[in-house]
Amino acid sequence: MPPIALPHDAKAGPTKAEVRAVVHSKLALEADDHFAEVGSCTGAITIEAARRAGRVTALERKAERLETTEKNLAANEASIRADVELRNEEAPAGLPADADALFLGGSRNFEAVLDHAVETEIDRVVMNVSRLEVAGRATEAFRERDLLEEVVQFQVSHGYELAGATSFDSDNPVYMLVGSASADADDEDGRQKAAADGGRSAGNGESQAGGLDR
Repeated sequence: MPPIALPHDAKAGPTKAEVRAVVHSKLALEADDHFAEVGSCTGAITIEAARRAGRVTALERKAERLETTEKNLAANEASIRADVELRNEEAPAGLPADADALFLGGSRNFEAVLDHAVETEIDRVVMNVSRLEVAGRATEAFRERDLLEEVVQFQVSHGYELAGATSFDSDNPVYMLVGSASADADDEDGRQKAAADGGRSAGNGESQAGGLDR
């Protein structure tokens, strides 16, 4: 699938391509899924989700950013398969009650959004965080609601030429929280809830070494 086009800037984002790849691997969207997003901004996540899912509902509280989402969606119209609805609302108001997957691109009102995920039993929940302190609060919020499956911390570096050789510029680290609110979260693929002590359940009651961050 060719890269998406983002000709319009929202002065925030877009989520880097490498991060988007991990987000969508965790969301595992399928053709009949309803995907919901909190904070569409440039529309980078929205557009890629609309190439995979059957329906997309994207919320953005700032009207000018939602306009950017709409323009970038139009620039990728040929590759979009989903029915897409954009809503100028602040989550959790405006979130659909029948979403299969949910992405939180920011931390505003995240606890209320997670409550909505629990109430509507959303199967896949992914949240990106860039600040360590917020990541800690979000991890606890996921745990308190029995949502947490894993926390992933990763950093991407891009090479550039320096004195005839290659050096690297590092992007800021990303903390990604992954979870599920569905009743059968432990599915046949072997996904397991993160243990309350910060490790991962190993199936025999023992924690695997290494804790949550992998």
